[in-house]
Amino acid sequence: MLNKTFLRNGVETPAINPKFESTKIFILMSDFSKQLPVAIGSDHAGFEYKEAIKKHLELAGWQVRDFGTRSTDSVDYPDYAHPTAAAVEAGEVAFGVLICGSANGVAITANKHQGVRAGLCWDHEVAKLVRLHNDANIICLPARFVALQYAIQMVETFVNTSFEGGRHGTRVGKMACM
Repeated sequence: MLNKTFLRNGVETPAINPKFESTKIFILMSDFSKQLPVAIGSDHAGFEYKEAIKKHLELAGWQVRDFGTRSTDSVDYPDYAHPTAAAVEAGEVAFGVLICGSANGVAITANKHQGVRAGLCWDHEVAKLVRLHNDANIICLPARFVALQYAIQMVETFVNTSFEGGRHGTRVGKMACM
């Protein structure tokens, strides 16, 4: 039986959950590196927030890979959440940002990807805790329920909070299922 392994800041470590029988490597990061771009995606309800957050991240020195949508025309959020989550899961990006009306749809969709831990954030403290305790690698924002400036502040908190590890690392190691 082969154990699943994780790559944490460049160091391969075994998974804690003994059920894993795959050799797939998932990337867990204590801190986000600007060596990699950021993935961002939204549906029509989150389009304006996506554009503003993308601009904010670019001004902060991040490269951004925009997975759409490209307008406020009605679309299906999984069409944008899946490619964003896939880029995070593959380690092609440092982290992801997903936005829809409630953030529930994009969070549920993103969390279908084994290497993703998408956290739905509606408050500054939640944005901090999804990183600190859950090592979230995608922040999901509800455009219809938080002000744009507050959403940008939550992204900043998310980006600048490191995973605490310790007992939380044990818990994160038990999240994936096969």
